[in-house]
Amino acid sequence: DILLMTATPIPRTMELAAYGDMDISKISEKPKNRKEIITKSININKIDQLKESLTKILNKKQKIYWVCPLIDESEKLQLQSVNSRVNDLKEYYSSNNVGLVHGQMSQEEKNDVMSKFKDNKIDILVATSVIEVGIDDPDATVMIIENSERYGLSQLHQLRGRVGRGNKESFCILLFKSNLSKNAKKRIKILKGTNDGFKISEEDMKLRGYGDLLGFKQSGIQTFRLADPVLHEKLFFLAEKEIKRLEMNNYDLNKFLPLLKMYDRADILND
Repeated sequence: DILLMTATPIPRTMELAAYGDMDISKISEKPKNRKEIITKSININKIDQLKESLTKILNKKQKIYWVCPLIDESEKLQLQSVNSRVNDLKEYYSSNNVGLVHGQMSQEEKNDVMSKFKDNKIDILVATSVIEVGIDDPDATVMIIENSERYGLSQLHQLRGRVGRGNKESFCILLFKSNLSKNAKKRIKILKGTNDGFKISEEDMKLRGYGDLLGFKQSGIQTFRLADPVLHEKLFFLAEKEIKRLEMNNYDLNKFLPLLKMYDRADILND
């Protein structure tokens, strides 16, 4: 009766499916002639070498997205802003080559910049994460994400999906600062290892949990008495199959009540 579709499944969505009454179908094939996006991580200290290497991309008449987490500079957060980066890139490249898009601009202003990017009047588009969905330009072949350690896996995967939409080889560059946390290192390693959104979602679930299944939280670990949906995924699908068998055969479920009561009282099961 209801078909739910997502390009980037988040852990909570995957976990809701494990609770039954929902079948999962995966479209794992890419559209014809699309190539795998090559993902690399680069320390921010090497940004000058990166800017120099991007000249080759621009000479091929290919385009670049450059994503930053902030709009303006912040004293509290030591993160890169789009306003600062756009000025830096205009100095390094021709000022006509660089455009800017962020959430505080009007829709008309954003549309104007995006049209210029699409019409090859802008070669480098500096933006916040507002471009993570709905942008389709087959000539854009490089996605650079600054402070990539501050983004979640699903969002990094969404941003990476803005490139590789044509038949040209495409790249995603994850710029990071030194002293990465353990989880940040894991996220970057996972993204470099696969382009598969389902695999990324599963790894994301292991890292940050799946949140509140009956509420709105999209992360955090729940405590289970008998089985954990992440560690015992196959057991959950087996349980779903068994429930359907019982329903089809009109079993008297009352006979299972003593068993359920025993589970409720048996704290020893936690051990």
